[in-house]
Amino acid sequence: MAGATPVASDGLTALGPAPVGLVWVNSPSNPTGRVLDVPHLRKVVSWARERGVIVASDECYLDLGWEDREPVSILHPDVCDGSHDNLLAVHSLSKRSNLAGYRAAFVAGDPALVEELLAVRKHAGMIVPAPVQAAMRAALDDDDHAAEQKERYRARRSRLRAAFEGAGWRIEHSDAGLYLWAGHPEYDAWGAVAALADRGILVAPGDFYGPAGARHVRVAFTATDERVGAAVERLRT
Repeated sequence: MAGATPVASDGLTALGPAPVGLVWVNSPSNPTGRVLDVPHLRKVVSWARERGVIVASDECYLDLGWEDREPVSILHPDVCDGSHDNLLAVHSLSKRSNLAGYRAAFVAGDPALVEELLAVRKHAGMIVPAPVQAAMRAALDDDDHAAEQKERYRARRSRLRAAFEGAGWRIEHSDAGLYLWAGHPEYDAWGAVAALADRGILVAPGDFYGPAGARHVRVAFTATDERVGAAVERLRT
């Protein structure tokens, strides 16, 4: 809608001298589950502020950190020194509260930018319906259901990771989110998809997400406990 040209980059230096209006950050990452730490995020904010650039941070998996790497928002004072100027954090309740399909999401940060986005959304026909907003308010006021769901995901993740590693797969990143980023020394992405499909296990080929994923697959642990258990047993045979 803005007429912008997207440029994929794994680092700020790779952007080169071309003019940049907005940097889009994804931490925790989909598909890899990688988490950017505070020093890394501070570097992004500092780089953008030196150039008057907006930073938008996709934080839909922020509540789903595993291991010892707890995800941190771009709006955290340790990252932005208490100033939200030119910063936007994008959140969704589809992961935290199982509200996928309701388009239940919000953006927070620089008040001037949020005000402008609100004006654009009204004229673009993207206003969140009042019943969905009410459901979001109820979900955000209740942390118990989110904690319960996170523990359910944690148990599924633990079982799947152990089973994949026991079957000779390596798990990389996967510090947060709802997926395992898996690879096998014998397969490229599509070879891995085929090998797992032969066992009745469906995964997404990594090169769906770009050439860097050509030797990985994304394994979701959003299936039911029974289906996850079946996948674990199939990996053992």
